[in-house]
Amino acid sequence: QVQLVESGGGLVQAGGSLSVSCAASGRTFSSYAMGWFRQAPGKERELVSVISRSGGNTYYADSVKGRFTISRDNAKNTVYLQMNSLKPEDTAVYYCAARNSYYSSYGLRADDYAYWGQGTQVTVSS
Repeated sequence: QVQLVESGGGLVQAGGSLSVSCAASGRTFSSYAMGWFRQAPGKERELVSVISRSGGNTYYADSVKGRFTISRDNAKNTVYLQMNSLKPEDTAVYYCAARNSYYSSYGLRADDYAYWGQGTQVTVSS
């Protein structure tokens, strides 16, 4: 089992940048594919980006492709999401998630992830 704690959210103007981090507990962080999801008020939770266990493979939602970058540091048990050129529609609670280590690949659905952080608010003002 893994516990996840996000940090780094906040308020930023449109066009600005923000980075969020997710620190994981435990000694087997490198065995978990990781993902970032977000949920805006009144909307369903949606995929933002995912990264494989080694960090060698990533996937981005079309809405963030070219603006966001996911990365991980397995030595620090941390996954990051660098967000550039932010838009008001990026406003949401951002959640970090870990997929069960039984699976070698990342998933693209929220249901693919067994462990979740508490979320961090990102607000982009226009």
